[in-house]
Amino acid sequence: MEVKNNTAKEHSNKEICLSYLAKYAAKDLEGVANLFSDVIVLRDWKIRVTGKKNALAETRKNFESVDSIDIEVLAIYENTDTIATELKITIDAVEELYVVDVITFNADQKIASIRAYLGRDDN
Repeated sequence: MEVKNNTAKEHSNKEICLSYLAKYAAKDLEGVANLFSDVIVLRDWKIRVTGKKNALAETRKNFESVDSIDIEVLAIYENTDTIATELKITIDAVEELYVVDVITFNADQKIASIRAYLGRDDN
């Protein structure tokens, strides 16, 4: 019989964050859903929604409004339960957004919140 250590993390929060970004870029709604907690708070410069159902509806709307999403991680910072990522997001190969996502995780390593801040390219 194999005993599993429930206190050990299966993946680092950084790995989960990078997985989330890859799933988002692939417009993989089911993959994103598997990473969200039931009580997630999603906030950016335009909207604020709470709860997994509402966060997925907003994510679906974002996916349906574009043909392609390319996400380049410029930098990543982490502490115990939070990741901050500096991103260059290219929409439909023409629109560039510079964004900082601050992502928090709950004890089950599900994404508890995403706060996105719009920046600018300051080469």
